[in-house]
Amino acid sequence: MDMKFLNIPAQVPVPNSPPTTSFEKKAREAAETFEAVFLSQILKSMSIGLKSDGPFGGGHSEEIFQDILSEQIASQIARNGGIGLSDSVYREILKTQEVGYSNAK
Repeated sequence: MDMKFLNIPAQVPVPNSPPTTSFEKKAREAAETFEAVFLSQILKSMSIGLKSDGPFGGGHSEEIFQDILSEQIASQIARNGGIGLSDSVYREILKTQEVGYSNAK
């Protein structure tokens, strides 16, 4: 989508090649983990207030299961492209590293 009419500057593109250095790999992993945690919180908040039916529903064990299920779904979403949050976080980590590196010289 062309956003020139809003005077929004173009974003720095995420490198298409996979991370090559150890820093880039750690930065990508951290960005995906951040997105997974964010999505997990959204999924958990969606299930607040839902009542379980039946004689075997509810209880502390079901709450734990729902939390773990939300975390696993969020991790899977993040690993498969997510909602784009990890790309933005990854770009910012790389920008911060470049600024820190250039100031250190």
